[in-house]
Amino acid sequence: MSLEAGRFNLAMVLSVHAAISSHQPLSASPEQRLPSPSSGAAPSALPLSRAPICKKSLIALSHAGRSIARNTRCGVTVEAIGDIMAATGLISESEAWIDLKDHVAEINKTHLRELLTDTSRCEGMIKEHDGILIDFSRQRATQKTMEKLFSLSKEAKLEEKIKKMFIGEHINSTEDRAVLHVALRAPRTEHIFESGRDVVPDVWEVLDKIKDFSDRVRSGTWVGATGKPLTDVVAIGIGGSFLGPLFVHTALQTEPETAKAARNRKLRFLSNVDPIDVARALNGLKQETTLVVIVSKTFTTAETMLNARTVRSWITSALGSNAVSKHMVAISTNVKLVKEFGIDPENAFAFWDWVGGRYSVCSAVGVLPLSLQYGFDNITKFLEGAWSIDQHFRTAPFENNLPVLLGLLSVWNASFLGCPALAILPYCQALQKLAPHIQQVSMESNGKGVTIDGKVLDYEAGEIDFGEPGTNGQHSFYQLIHQGRVVPCDFIGIIKSQQSVFLRNEIVSNHDELMCNFFAQADALAYGKTPEELRAEGVPDYLIPHKTFTGNRPSLSMLLPTLKPYTVGQLLALYEHRIAVQGFIWGINSFDQWGVELGKVLASRVRTQMNASRTKGKPVEGFNHSTTTLLNRYLKGKTQLLYPEPQDVFPSNILVGPESPVALEDED
Repeated sequence: MSLEAGRFNLAMVLSVHAAISSHQPLSASPEQRLPSPSSGAAPSALPLSRAPICKKSLIALSHAGRSIARNTRCGVTVEAIGDIMAATGLISESEAWIDLKDHVAEINKTHLRELLTDTSRCEGMIKEHDGILIDFSRQRATQKTMEKLFSLSKEAKLEEKIKKMFIGEHINSTEDRAVLHVALRAPRTEHIFESGRDVVPDVWEVLDKIKDFSDRVRSGTWVGATGKPLTDVVAIGIGGSFLGPLFVHTALQTEPETAKAARNRKLRFLSNVDPIDVARALNGLKQETTLVVIVSKTFTTAETMLNARTVRSWITSALGSNAVSKHMVAISTNVKLVKEFGIDPENAFAFWDWVGGRYSVCSAVGVLPLSLQYGFDNITKFLEGAWSIDQHFRTAPFENNLPVLLGLLSVWNASFLGCPALAILPYCQALQKLAPHIQQVSMESNGKGVTIDGKVLDYEAGEIDFGEPGTNGQHSFYQLIHQGRVVPCDFIGIIKSQQSVFLRNEIVSNHDELMCNFFAQADALAYGKTPEELRAEGVPDYLIPHKTFTGNRPSLSMLLPTLKPYTVGQLLALYEHRIAVQGFIWGINSFDQWGVELGKVLASRVRTQMNASRTKGKPVEGFNHSTTTLLNRYLKGKTQLLYPEPQDVFPSNILVGPESPVALEDED
């Protein structure tokens, strides 16, 4: 395109925009006018700094003017176009995004079979930090792709956003909060500020309190109401107050050092308001040796507080009401309600509104129950591992920054290659709760439909996260991953197993057998199997379509040296920051969660109706036909709750025992 033609095309775009957007004659200052190539006269042109830009015009401007806008002689600068795009708040209308969209066609002409023959490319896509090695050479990307993704990160101001997070700016603008879960694992010597206050001393005040309390409980200095040591802990919480601590607990249960520290102790989690969960959490426990940790920042979370009242009744039914202060502690900031519940405020452990629930495992939410089980010193190593990745994320150049690389590739897969899901596949049974935790962190963080400024997205953001340890997953959903939908995969392997088994006369150890599958599955997804290869093996023609594997399915492989508290912390922080990078690129707020609120509000109406129907026999009213039908069917199968006096009715004999005078009058 010639410069004059470019001027004319850009002028046409602006004229079209004027017709669409303003329906009024437009004027511009002389320096903003685009001269007509034919007449030499300056046609009416859009005042670039003030005009509202409609989406169609902007896209047209991007495509028609992109190649000539870099040349300031045409009358429009790159900065001016950048200002126009910034006004929309959508990263999809940036030059870097459009460039990546165009690049997809180039990638579609390649296959991983060929890409993996490029040794230089592969070497450039293997990165390592502090013992963690990540190989993303099986991603459908080239060095050119990575360069374009780095350009996108600049367009999205990724470096600036990361810095703002670490210095305590209120990047969670919808709730006017800082996002400082990194401060939870900062060393004492670090300084991190929120609203002018260094929060690190506050964090360590709570950590010191946890150490003192957990040491006393574990040593038997702190005893229950009957004088017996408290060897069993039940942590009551939901969402991030449950999934994160459960992930860490499961990862450490079979590690020799932490298993030794937890000998003769039990840690259980109660999250679901379903009474079945209560029955399972308390099954086999004795009130006199049980300590209960209630996790609720406001001490008002409906499900958590109902479970807390249920377990309090279980405690007091055997030990009396005075036992609450010895057998129950709280993680909350609402000291008034904690005290009213019967818990000594001295046994309340604080956390802060700059810690989101799904990012709270490194606060008292996770550190207290985990320290009670494994000892504070072991959990300190977990925090140190997370801090190692925090520092790497904050300081490493993007081309070597593991969370940044993973986040950019996730954006590439989800928003450009059209892959809506991610499979998290740890080849380690101890990581069986990793995928459920990351599922919440990712989908609650990035499951958004608008930008942080409230503008509707016109591109795919967020991903559907799921997973299962290998090799279990291979016999479950890998069929779809190999021959159905394209699902990018994270393969996670451990070099040294927590538990070693090597039988005589076996050619490999049990862990080696597991890891053989780890290495093979990534290649199977990448290479596939062609009809030609199948014919060469003598496969009948009628079976060839069924046995063909297209390959070209992206994955990355991650190797950890061991699975100890330190590396568990690294893994947690790696995924947390990867998810933040995605949100920063997409321009969304990854740190609020308004989507969970509506259902809670509607449930309160149902709760009122349920009470009226079950205690007073009132008919269901005020709901749509579908909900009314379902409620009536449910209530028809329930026992009406009409007692002469209020009673505690527990879900099963597991809770109250056969000697209890309370009859089980309701199948709940």
